[in-house]
Amino acid sequence: MSTNGYLEWAIRNTKTSWWHDSADPAELQLGLDRGAVGVTTNPFLSNVALRDNRELWREQIDAVLSQNLDKGAKAESLMRIAVTNAAKMVQPEYDRSRGERGYVCAQVNPARQGDRDVMLPMAKRFHDWAPNIAVKLPATAAGLDVLEECAAEGITTALTVSFTVPQTVAIGERHRAGVERARAKGVQPGRCYAVIMIGRLDDYLRDVVHDSAAEISESDIQRAGLAVTKRSYSIYKERGYTAELLVAALRGDYHMTELTGADLIMSIHPKSQGSLVAKGLPEEERIDVPVPDSVIERLNRLPEFVRAYEPDGMEPKEFIGYGATQRTLTQFLEIGWKLLEGFK
Repeated sequence: MSTNGYLEWAIRNTKTSWWHDSADPAELQLGLDRGAVGVTTNPFLSNVALRDNRELWREQIDAVLSQNLDKGAKAESLMRIAVTNAAKMVQPEYDRSRGERGYVCAQVNPARQGDRDVMLPMAKRFHDWAPNIAVKLPATAAGLDVLEECAAEGITTALTVSFTVPQTVAIGERHRAGVERARAKGVQPGRCYAVIMIGRLDDYLRDVVHDSAAEISESDIQRAGLAVTKRSYSIYKERGYTAELLVAALRGDYHMTELTGADLIMSIHPKSQGSLVAKGLPEEERIDVPVPDSVIERLNRLPEFVRAYEPDGMEPKEFIGYGATQRTLTQFLEIGWKLLEGFK
């Protein structure tokens, strides 16, 4: 076992890399010291960072509050403070890798997840904040349209509120289309990160199981997100998508250890980093170890799992209505964006 824990071993010996899941400067510095090569933010994390670091950013915050902006512009301007600070902190990684790594997410207004005419101009504004911004779009039909436009115009994106194989496949296809359009007109294509909110799928299916009184164990529920991720990973390798899978919303060490060795990115919150550094976890690649067929068979009793697991389980127009999507967008809005709008 390595002296510095499982996380360091995984970074040094496998293709798996990771992003830090927080916009707080002190937490981010610790994450960078531990080997993070990117940063995940969202309206909730940006709001927390602003409130916890008000004295540090007082001049910038006061400048925004003094402008009498409308609510949307105010939220966007405040979020910019936290995001661009993170972008500066990870800029050295972006420079060292020549743009391969070192990105920071900036999420569009979660209240406008179906509005292409709002999201695309917002994406262009965020792109101008710093060279290493990944514009965070929802994996909805509208978000996918904006993804393709961004890729074609050289804007890097991260597709969030994504929990399912149909969503990751759609992201891969639309990014590929955008890349082809960019190359046809001599533009460097925008990169794309296809998020799988692995633990949020488990959380949603757990509620479905309890509500329907289905005979499915907690152990099976905890492998639902893993099954979706492993299947998405297999499809990405088979089809050669250039979008990169980014696994977020971990609920335990198993969400990382069972995917170790995969050529993907893990987004890890500080609360999870500590256990991955300190614990004597097994140092072995497990991405090719399948979720048992018996588990899949039991999970298939849930129509909502089938929709998530089968590549054709949903059409893009159905993504916005999927239960986990609505739940997550509401959380981003109510305890993130709206709090930025009301920031005093």
